[in-house]
Amino acid sequence: MRKGCELMKKKLLITLAVILVILVVLDLVLPAQLEKRLNATLNQPPYAASEKATELHKKLVIADLHADSLLWNRDLLDRSTHGHVDIPRLIEGNVALQSFTVVTKTPYVWKMNIERNDDKSDNITLLALIQRWPPATWSSLTQRALYQARKLQSVAARSAGKFTLIKSSGDLSAYLERRATDPQITAGFLGIEGAQALDGNLDNIDALFDAGFRMMSPSHFFDTDIGGSAHGIEKGGLTDKGKEMVKRMEAKRMIVDVAHASGKTIDDVLAMATRPVLVSHSGVRGTCDNQRNLSDEHLKGIAQTGGVIGIGYWDTAVCGKDAKAIAKAIRYTANLVGADHVGLGSDFDGAVVEPFDTTGLMELTDALLAEGFSDEEIGKIMGGNVVRLLLENLP
Repeated sequence: MRKGCELMKKKLLITLAVILVILVVLDLVLPAQLEKRLNATLNQPPYAASEKATELHKKLVIADLHADSLLWNRDLLDRSTHGHVDIPRLIEGNVALQSFTVVTKTPYVWKMNIERNDDKSDNITLLALIQRWPPATWSSLTQRALYQARKLQSVAARSAGKFTLIKSSGDLSAYLERRATDPQITAGFLGIEGAQALDGNLDNIDALFDAGFRMMSPSHFFDTDIGGSAHGIEKGGLTDKGKEMVKRMEAKRMIVDVAHASGKTIDDVLAMATRPVLVSHSGVRGTCDNQRNLSDEHLKGIAQTGGVIGIGYWDTAVCGKDAKAIAKAIRYTANLVGADHVGLGSDFDGAVVEPFDTTGLMELTDALLAEGFSDEEIGKIMGGNVVRLLLENLP
């Protein structure tokens, strides 16, 4: 009997050990493998450009309006062999300012598309479980946003000055002054992709603002109680709650981002905006005509607010898979609304395949030269316009 109990105990311990090994493997391997598949890069580093582009690139103050890097289970202080963005690669790519946008809910991968999605399913719950996010994030979208903000705050605190989290125009001015003599540093600010992150409560704007968020869009891949999505079912405009959200954001000097918004929502935002409206990442229908991208009328309306249009890098945005396609979309936009209203909106680490990671941006500088842009215009497009907008409009 005693031998039988000892044998049973031994089997139980072995079973528990096997389960522990499986859990460790899932924790260490599955998230990385998932990201490698979703955040692929068509061309691997090192990247090359013409001598002129290489020299010009070193002088630029580069700013990118959209990266979803906080969604993934990586320490951004470590250089990674997968994904598109981390602090070492931002510094190598001469990126001065990166917007870190947080995703709180998306439809299941096999359902998500740019035409029509509902809010009945959610990828991020599963991702949160796999990556061992805190239990509070399993059901609260606000908590998912706050958790990702804490991740970036931790990066800043542990970076020994290599990374600065920007919350105000004063922060940005001080950082840029420091970077003028020390280019081996970088900075970022926080944005939110879709106002579902409010969990239906506009008072959560205050909590998100206090956590450092300075940009938010009404919707992402589905309609919300704030406004319609370009990929939603109804694709309606701003709701009354949405109009109140815009007013509260403007009062706090948060920037309204209309990426992914339905045409009606964009119209409603533009009709009531008293401050610049921004598009963190998009393509334009003039070079790539699909539901995801912006019409000429909306490009003009955004520019008229003093805003900036961040041009994306992936195939659905630019109908191409290289820097030339991105530069073509930028040229079209600049011709339509002026070079003062165009910027970069990579969508790095956003579950899209990109032509290069952030160390390859010199390829885009080269492609902009080939499009006939002057050095001054390239300086504006690659980051000057975004920096100007933030200096003038952050708290």
